Amino acid sequence: MPEQPLQNSLFEDDYLLRELGQVAHVPQVALTELVANAWDAGAMRVDLILPGEVEGTLTVTDNGHGMTPAQFKKRWMTLRYDRLKHQGPDVEFPAGLTAQSARPRRAYGRNGVGRHGLLCFADTYEVQTWRDGVLATFVVGTESGPSPFVLRSEALGHREGSGTQLSVRVMRKLPDANEILTVLAARFVHDPEFEIRVNGVQRSFSEIEGRVSEEVLDIGAGRRATVIVIDSTRLNHSSVHQGIAFWVQRRLVGSPSWSIGQIASFDGRTRFARRYKVIVDTEGFEPGVDVAEDWTAFRATDAVRDLYRATAEHIGKVAQDLATEIVDAASEDALVQNRTELASLGQGARLEVAEFTKVVAQAHPTISPEFLATAVKAVIHLEKTKSGAALLQKLSSLPPDDITGLDRLLTEWTVKDALRVLDEIDSRIGVIETIRRLADDPHTDELHTLHPLILRSRWLFGPEFESQEYCSNVTLQTVARELFKSTEAQFINERHRPDIVVLPEKTTWQMTGIESFDPVDTALTRMQHVLVIELKKGGFELTRKEINQADGYVQDIAKSGAISGSPFVCAWVVGQKVAAGVEKDKQLGNPPYGRIRAVTFGSLVDTANARLLKLRTVLADRYSGSSTDELLSRVFSQPAQTGLDV
Repeated sequence: MPEQPLQNSLFEDDYLLRELGQVAHVPQVALTELVANAWDAGAMRVDLILPGEVEGTLTVTDNGHGMTPAQFKKRWMTLRYDRLKHQGPDVEFPAGLTAQSARPRRAYGRNGVGRHGLLCFADTYEVQTWRDGVLATFVVGTESGPSPFVLRSEALGHREGSGTQLSVRVMRKLPDANEILTVLAARFVHDPEFEIRVNGVQRSFSEIEGRVSEEVLDIGAGRRATVIVIDSTRLNHSSVHQGIAFWVQRRLVGSPSWSIGQIASFDGRTRFARRYKVIVDTEGFEPGVDVAEDWTAFRATDAVRDLYRATAEHIGKVAQDLATEIVDAASEDALVQNRTELASLGQGARLEVAEFTKVVAQAHPTISPEFLATAVKAVIHLEKTKSGAALLQKLSSLPPDDITGLDRLLTEWTVKDALRVLDEIDSRIGVIETIRRLADDPHTDELHTLHPLILRSRWLFGPEFESQEYCSNVTLQTVARELFKSTEAQFINERHRPDIVVLPEKTTWQMTGIESFDPVDTALTRMQHVLVIELKKGGFELTRKEINQADGYVQDIAKSGAISGSPFVCAWVVGQKVAAGVEKDKQLGNPPYGRIRAVTFGSLVDTANARLLKLRTVLADRYSGSSTDELLSRVFSQPAQTGLDV
C-alpha cells in the first residue's frame, strides 16, 4: 500500500487569483472567458446582467447543456481541468436541439481556468446549473490551507430544460456595461447565430466599430460577397477566432481559418493576421447545394471556387493596402530575433539591413515572421561576407572560379537586385509553407495535393535535382512498367505525366532522368542520372522494409538492360517519420551506381528552408533616415538574455 503523506501542500489565500492571471483581474477578460465557456456548453444565447454600482449582483446565464451535480464536481472543481482530454475538442449541444441549429462547433476551452472568471469581482460566487430535470445550486469560494478553492454549499431542486447561471455580488472591479457589450460583440462576431445580450441589449453586426475595409465582390450568376475587415486594435480587444469567417444566409460555415479551401493559405502568425479579422457575408449561395448539410464546410462547386478565388485576391490586396500599418512592428520583430548578429555589424551595414527589412515587410505583408527573420539573417550573413573573413570561411571549399564569380556578384548587386531574388524565391517559400501544413493535416488528400506538390518541386531534394532536364521518356516508362507489372500500380495520366505511378496504400512513385550526348559518339544520347522519389502516406513510418524495397528498385533500374549507358540512380523515400536504427543514407556498388536516402516530410522542408539562405543577396545601396534609426533604437533598447559561458 502507498504510504500516507506526512503533510499535504498548503495554499495562500490569494493563490487562485494569482494562478488565474488576467481572468481574475481584468473584467473584459473575465467576462469574455465566461461567454466562451457558454459557447463550449453548446449555448445559442448568453445574457449578462451587470450592476450599476458596487455590491450589486452580476449574472451570466446561458441555454447550454448544463451539468449534473456529478459533472459539476468533476469538471468545475478540478483545477486546470483538461477539457480536451475528458470531453474532446467538439462541443456538446443541449438535448432536443435541432440538427440544423446544432451545427458542429470546436470548443475554445482547454485548461479549465476561464470558468472562475467571477473571482475577478468577489471571493465567492454561485452556480446554478440544470439538465435532465435536476437543478443544482452550488456556492464556490477561495480559501487558504489545503485547498485553494472549495464548495461551500450544495442544494438540489427541479427545473426543466438545460442551462447554467453564474451570479456574484460585485465587491471590486465594477465592469462598464457598454464597454463589455462592445468587446463581446466584436470578439464573437464570427458567428451571427450566437446571441449575446448585456442588460438586455444586443449589438448588431452593423454597429460593430473598427471596420477598415468593406467591399462587395461580384462572384457572377447573381452571387455576391461582402468582405469586411475589422481592426481589433481600434477596439482594444483581440478575437477569440483567427482567420476568415464565411457566412451564408447569416450563418457561419465551418470554422474561421486563414486557409481558403485549396486556393490560398495566409499565415496566421503574421502581424496582419493577428491584428485583423475578416468576415465574408455571401449572397446567392444555397445550403445543401453550395454548403454541406451539417454546415461544417462548403461543397466543392464552381461557385464556391469562384468565391474562394475572389476572396483570396481581395484579402491579398487589402493586406497590401494596410501594410504601412504593420511594417514597423513586423520589421522590429524580425530584427529583434537577429539582434545579436545585427549588433556585430557596423552602423552603415545595420542601416542597410533595417531598410531591407522594411522593404520586404512592405512588399510582402503576409509573409510569415519566421521567413522574414530568415531573410534578415541572410542579409546579415551576406553583409558579414563583405568584411572578408566570413567570405573566406564560407567559400574555402569552392573552386577559385566560383569565389571570383560570387565576389563579383556581391559587389554588383543592388537593392533592386535583392528584391528580384526575393520575388523569385517567394514561390518556393509558399511551397514550403504549404507542404508543412498539408503534411501535418490528417484530412489532407495526399495523392491529389501533397504528393503532386512535392513531385513538382524537385529542388526540395537539393540544387542538383532542380534541373529542368529531368524528365520521363519511353525508356524509363518501360523500366517502370517492368518494375510494377505484378502489383496494383496505376500510371497517372499516362499521356501527360507518364512518370508518376500510384502504388497501394497511398504511395506515390516517380522516376525521371537526364540524358546527354555520349562524349565518345556524339550522335548518341545516353542516360546520365536517374532520380526516383517514393512518397508514403501521412503517418507512415519508414522501416528497413521500405529501404530494402528502394534498394531493389535501384538495382533493378541499374541492371535492367533497357537503359543506354550506366546512369547513377538516386532514390529518395519520404515518410512522416523514420524508425530507429534505419540507415538514412545508403550507397550502392563499388564503384557506386546508386544512392538511397530516407527522409521525413518535416526534415525535407526544413532543409529546403535552410537552403534558401544561400539564395539571398546583399544590398549595395546604403540608406539612412530617422525612421530607420528610430527602428534600430527600439530594437537595441529592448532587454536581451545573454548567453552564459559554462
